[in-house]
Amino acid sequence: MCLFCPALPPTAAPSSPWMPRRAFLLAASACVAAPALAQVDVGSASGMRKLVPAETLESSATQQYSQLLAQARAQKALAPPGHPQLQRLHAIARRLIPFTTQWNDRARQWHWEVNLIGSKQINAFCMPGGKIAFYTGILEQLKLTDDEVAMVMGHEMAHALREHARERIAKSRATGLGLSLGAQLLGLGDLGNMAANLGTQLLTLKFSRGDESDADLVGLELAARAGYNPEAAVSLWRKMGNATGSAQGGLAFLSTHPSGPERIRELESNVPKVQGLYAAARRGG
Repeated sequence: MCLFCPALPPTAAPSSPWMPRRAFLLAASACVAAPALAQVDVGSASGMRKLVPAETLESSATQQYSQLLAQARAQKALAPPGHPQLQRLHAIARRLIPFTTQWNDRARQWHWEVNLIGSKQINAFCMPGGKIAFYTGILEQLKLTDDEVAMVMGHEMAHALREHARERIAKSRATGLGLSLGAQLLGLGDLGNMAANLGTQLLTLKFSRGDESDADLVGLELAARAGYNPEAAVSLWRKMGNATGSAQGGLAFLSTHPSGPERIRELESNVPKVQGLYAAARRGG
């Protein structure tokens, strides 16, 4: 069943649910200069990630993302360009993207893409290279405001910007296969095969609590700089916590992003740090 198509009368002949879809790409070169100094403290990214070439991982992510979209399209579950919720996501992304390069200069080269998939799953992600997807379940079941959507999107962008997947894969591969893998990761082996293997892992990776804290805080700052109320980070995770007791839909997001009082307390303690950024954004400066 097409999750985005209007219901047809019983006697109506089926037709194409929408016109041919064009990929929505967001340039990372918007002319907004992000202030140099971060207001949240997340420390330096791990040097371990350098064992995995960024270009290889981003290429793998692009391939897997394309496969996911193709599958959703075949199931008539990929939102068409004019879908209101997709347009909403695009608008929020446009405000966040100009502030990403402060956290990772590679983001200047990324072809940001945002898509919406019809599913009851409470889930969203951003793959390496800026490939973002939201599931309708997270928007509809949690009844997210724009500010809360910005917090989810900023959080997921932060995982990509801080290269958490790159670090997780490097650590797991190095631990499992030792020096032989090290040679391959450094370009001495078959990077093409490695890219194919890496791609299958990107949607199943579980980040560490440290990674999640990083993403919470970086996402909080990204959203505040873009003019989204930082208090929404707290209300978002309260909604997430309440969703764990609900039987509606799949809680894929919560299986990899556990909610809890500690997470909310950390966000509450960091909200004041970015209030000035939010106020400046609202003033237009």
